[in-house]
Amino acid sequence: MTPRQQGSILAGLVLAAALAAAGGMFWHLLARPPEIAVSMRVPGADGAPADRGADGERVNLSGTFKQFDGAPSALPGDWPRFRGPDVDNIAKDTPPLADSWGPDGPEVLWTVEVGEGYAGAAVRDGRVYLIDYDEAARADAVRCFSLDDGREIWRRSYALVVKKNHGMSRTVPVVTDKHLITIGPRCHVVCLDPVSGAFRWGLDLQREYGSKEPMWYTGQCPLVDGNRLILAPCGPETLMMAVDCDTGEPVWKAPNPDEWKMSHASVIPMTLAGRRMYVYSAVGGVAGVSAAPEDAGALLWRVPWKAKVVAPSPVPAGDDLVFVSAGYGEGGMMIKVSPDGDGFKAEALYSHKPKDGLASEQQTPIFHEGLLYGIMPKDAGALRSQFVCYRPDGSLVWSSGQENRFGLGPYLLADGKFFVLDDEGTLSVLRARADAFEPLASAKVIGGHETWGPFALAGDRLLLRNQTQMACVSVGKAQ
Repeated sequence: MTPRQQGSILAGLVLAAALAAAGGMFWHLLARPPEIAVSMRVPGADGAPADRGADGERVNLSGTFKQFDGAPSALPGDWPRFRGPDVDNIAKDTPPLADSWGPDGPEVLWTVEVGEGYAGAAVRDGRVYLIDYDEAARADAVRCFSLDDGREIWRRSYALVVKKNHGMSRTVPVVTDKHLITIGPRCHVVCLDPVSGAFRWGLDLQREYGSKEPMWYTGQCPLVDGNRLILAPCGPETLMMAVDCDTGEPVWKAPNPDEWKMSHASVIPMTLAGRRMYVYSAVGGVAGVSAAPEDAGALLWRVPWKAKVVAPSPVPAGDDLVFVSAGYGEGGMMIKVSPDGDGFKAEALYSHKPKDGLASEQQTPIFHEGLLYGIMPKDAGALRSQFVCYRPDGSLVWSSGQENRFGLGPYLLADGKFFVLDDEGTLSVLRARADAFEPLASAKVIGGHETWGPFALAGDRLLLRNQTQMACVSVGKAQ
């Protein structure tokens, strides 16, 4: 048993004695609804709703657990983390997917109600995982659903006040055969058993590492590499770190010499200049940290960048290039990483404003067969909200045209086609072509607005959401 796990047990024993002398409080706790488990912990560690941060109150991350009647599916297909198995938003092994639909569009197989936000799903072994926020209970909720019918299998929640700020949750879990790991809106990391939902360990990045949640809460999605969880706390001393997935204990920490802050972007693994590394686009700049066993955690290079709001994650763009982007007038930047003696150097080859080159406000562009694909932000002039294709040298190949605008919704590549969701829930299919824009089909698949949560594709089932609903859509080709 690790010190982190032992601490939770010790806290419960201490409070048990305290509550014996404070019977009134004890009976108050027992008066809660029967499905809510009471966890006896030392004062300040009971997870009671409070605006933790200013007063440093601890949150009981083991929380409460509830079992439902859903059952895992036997359907094939996994989408185990943000941007899919290879962290590139490209589905490699899918059945044939539709080129067109009938007048009613693709079949919506099921929908479920979720808390307001933009969090996306992860899928493994017929289970759909979501980090949600329950406004009624005032709690982050890790939820597990059946891929078959959307029925909930289990839910683990921990009490925490999160005030509305364009929704609450907005990250994607990561799931392996042994671990399910989530990051909540206020930088709480939780590891559960992916089958049973049993609590393994938790981290409070703000309390333990001095992280500061970004403007619209945490958007960083957890990355598991082998048996290590890679995080970018961006605290005063720790830019990036690895955590043992079994114990929750740190393995290495990369320094933060410039005191860069946490952005809404995620850490992306890539190989540059012959070295495997983790790349992160923070508020303040872009950095590469070694993923190689001989010097894991070494800060290899960094490039300053003054973007104040960064949501898209870095994209490996071939030839040791890294493309980064940000919204709100910032635009894009292309970085070249090269060997330099025993180390590495990184330099910005070019940077531009949204009107002058590829940029993205929210979603992360896709690099495919030597080209970059994405949707331009609304401040990109004539190209605003258009789907575009760019060469890595910054030159435009094609755009979707003024009649085909999409907004801030997600997109992915599968079976030679792009699936794109606009702001209002219309799903479009585009042929993935290097020479021209070719639309194939479009249909309204979900209501509401701000349908921005990342996609997950498991087999021929596409998971998407609006602010308060998650839907499963059949996008397979008719047999």
